[in-house]
Amino acid sequence: MYSQTHVNNGFDMSSENPPTDRDPSLNRPGSPKPKRSTKPDLPPPALKVPVNEKKAFEDIEGAPERMMWSNQIEFLMSCIATSVGLGNVWRFPFVAYQNGGGAFLIPYIIVLFLVGKPMYYLECVLGQFSSRNSVKVWSLSPAMKGTGYAQALGCGYILSYYVVIVGLCLYYLSMSFQSTLPWAVCEPGWENCVPSDPNSAPVGTVVNGTSSAELYFLRTVLQQSDGIEGGLGAPIWYLTLCLLATWVIIFIIVAQGVKSSGKAAYFLALFPYVVMIILFITTVILPGAGTGILFFITPQWSKLLELDVWYAAVTQVFFSLSVCTGAIIMFSSYNGFKQNVYRDAMIVTTLDTLTSLLSGFTIFGILGNLANELNSRVEDVVGSGGTGLAFISYPDAIAKTFMPQLFSVLFFLMMAVLGVGSSVALLSTINTVVMDAFPNVPTVFMSALCCTVGFLVGLVYVTPGGQFILELVDYYGGTFLVLFCAIVEIIGVFWIYGLENLCLDIEYMLDIKTSPYWRMCWGLITPAMMIIVFLYALISYEALLFGGYYLYPMAGYVAGYLLLIVGILLVPISICLTLYKYRTGNFIETLKLSFRSKESWGPRSAAERRTWLSFKEDAKVLREKLNPSRITHVWYSLIGSYRRRI
Repeated sequence: MYSQTHVNNGFDMSSENPPTDRDPSLNRPGSPKPKRSTKPDLPPPALKVPVNEKKAFEDIEGAPERMMWSNQIEFLMSCIATSVGLGNVWRFPFVAYQNGGGAFLIPYIIVLFLVGKPMYYLECVLGQFSSRNSVKVWSLSPAMKGTGYAQALGCGYILSYYVVIVGLCLYYLSMSFQSTLPWAVCEPGWENCVPSDPNSAPVGTVVNGTSSAELYFLRTVLQQSDGIEGGLGAPIWYLTLCLLATWVIIFIIVAQGVKSSGKAAYFLALFPYVVMIILFITTVILPGAGTGILFFITPQWSKLLELDVWYAAVTQVFFSLSVCTGAIIMFSSYNGFKQNVYRDAMIVTTLDTLTSLLSGFTIFGILGNLANELNSRVEDVVGSGGTGLAFISYPDAIAKTFMPQLFSVLFFLMMAVLGVGSSVALLSTINTVVMDAFPNVPTVFMSALCCTVGFLVGLVYVTPGGQFILELVDYYGGTFLVLFCAIVEIIGVFWIYGLENLCLDIEYMLDIKTSPYWRMCWGLITPAMMIIVFLYALISYEALLFGGYYLYPMAGYVAGYLLLIVGILLVPISICLTLYKYRTGNFIETLKLSFRSKESWGPRSAAERRTWLSFKEDAKVLREKLNPSRITHVWYSLIGSYRRRI
């Protein structure tokens, strides 16, 4: 786990006798070691650096100049647009609602500091240090390359239904221009309907009433069936058009490359906050809103002992921050090598949490108002789950404002913008992986192909039974698989490549020493928490219920497990293929070659790479002077004792 650089201790991740599939002029076994100099070496003549190049040196693999952000703000805005998305508005309030409101906040904040921030910072570092995407970054340990493909698959699962949610936002946006919001009033055939518009009267006598916003969403928009036993039904035409429009918007942004998407990120990141703050101010003055907010912030201490709540906190942090899907690694790979990515990671993760809390206060204020209108308890207000909370509670509150059409347009435009920002990042991640496999295909054609496939898959979700499928894919593909990928990622980086190695990379790149907090989280706390939660979820598994009441047929659960198993199998398959590729006749040597970092691993610039190798060599010499035992080495790595002795 804490392998020392250039020392053969277990799965040492040094570049001593690594797979030689790259430039043989760099670190060839037996060749002279690079000079230890603080000044960058001149690039070798073989790299043929053009005089008119803006960059100082060609990259280490001799590939064309890598696209970069125009400035640091674009990266920050893109990360905010990716991480601050529908997960904050749609998923966080619902997860908190399911887990007792305020009781959920305590484990959520703890998990954020012990899992969320460390994982986000790690992925920012990996991408920026290597200038590689989420698959190629595994040149740090070739046998673990399947982790990148598993993350891309999980990214695809999430993207398949995420765009459908954005399509629903576009549908509500189009309906918001009517003189009377269609969900604000009751239709004649709706029994026990309570109109969301306070100026409208109920139809007939109301007993255990249901809001018109909920009935509109389930009966008019989704035309939701009672189950999937009789099939999903045909795609609903108006939802299909909204889905198509969403994919067209995403394609336009993605097809233009990272520079244009970076410009769009300013609007995608900042505009939602304007509307969110306005809606929050409007909500807190509604009758009963205080009761809902109190329910949100009042902890139910007994819930803290339930591992289900901690599992929900872990999965929500992962979903909200978009970690372990490859998007953060991809975005940070376009950074300058010395950019202060530590600062950026702290800004994004903190802002994401504050946004979730702001959204939670707003949604629970709405629930409190609904409970007041229906003369019920807060926890009994909403009977449906999943997307229902965002498309029932928010529209209901909007109908009660003094300018409902204006607020509705702003709100659903905000939701669509949030969703598009995250969707662009998810699709770009998949695009990058596919284009690396087929480098001769133009980006615009590959983007068009990926968007077309995404649209065709998304048709499943716009059927009357589509929401049932969405829940399955979200649970098994978007939650279980991403958590598994996170565990494998942290094992590959810190238990194989080495904690001390990564901390040295960070020190060289950012010129900061990694504190014991990050080391303890990366080396022990984060993997332990994720493994415990993952194993608990498997051991205490109960059949997934849609909306808390619908039991899927056996075929549904089988399909869900297949989604998970296919992603998991990519990791062992990759390990077996790599062992075969680097077979030597000696099993131990084959293991070392398969799990040891490639010669190409390191900074993209040839000059940066040489000074980095010299920096690591100096660190090795200092460690050898201490002559630590294996246990001492692990302890020194966890507390950062090596670097404090310099």
